[in-house]
Amino acid sequence: MIRTSKTLTRALIAAGAIALVPAVSYAEPAKTDVLALSASATTEVARDLLQLRFSTTREGKEAAAVQNELKQALDAALAEARKIAKPGQVDLQAGNLSVYPRYGQVKPGTSGSPQITGWQGSVELLVQGRDMEAISKLSGRIQSLAIANVSYGLSREAREKAENEVVSQAIASYKAKASVYAQQFGYAGYRIGEVSVNADQPMPVMMAAAPRFKAMAAAAAGALPGGSGKGTVSVNVSGGRSGSGK
Repeated sequence: MIRTSKTLTRALIAAGAIALVPAVSYAEPAKTDVLALSASATTEVARDLLQLRFSTTREGKEAAAVQNELKQALDAALAEARKIAKPGQVDLQAGNLSVYPRYGQVKPGTSGSPQITGWQGSVELLVQGRDMEAISKLSGRIQSLAIANVSYGLSREAREKAENEVVSQAIASYKAKASVYAQQFGYAGYRIGEVSVNADQPMPVMMAAAPRFKAMAAAAAGALPGGSGKGTVSVNVSGGRSGSGK
């Protein structure tokens, strides 16, 4: 929103806006015009983070037996994964071991609550890191758990590096727009008020589901199909609203 003015005294700049400076100043006090705008810049970065989520399910008559089978499957997978574990390169995270009852159906015409007929449960193991080759080969060596999904993403280091490179482009674009708009409205120049600089968080890309990788693991292929591809990192410099002050 633009409110015309002939003079400039003190300006109260709205968040994320620029103060337009009149070409000529007069004696009487007046308001400073404020213009809200935004600019952004985007770059593509090769995804350098691979995440594999392994899981399995078990069922049985006794909860303790199901839990024990799940723990054995997880321990076997961890024993194999720990051979290549390295902070930042191959990180392991075990969790989500759960066991819950199965209930039978109540026959029509009878009263009472459903009875427990058995137990089932599941367990997961997350393996992720920047050593894609080592993690890819691990997918063919873990036999006690199946691959539930695969995703590629950007590590924090790669994302921050890309943000640092692209933020200067976004700010330069913001300044260029401010200069053009000030000239178009007939002002001598502008002053930048408070601005908001935000970077988009790229979402990981899911590549496949379990059935495809069960066959791959059985064949011990040693490498995941496809590539990591590229992700986009965007930085936005913007103003939330326009306003003016004396």
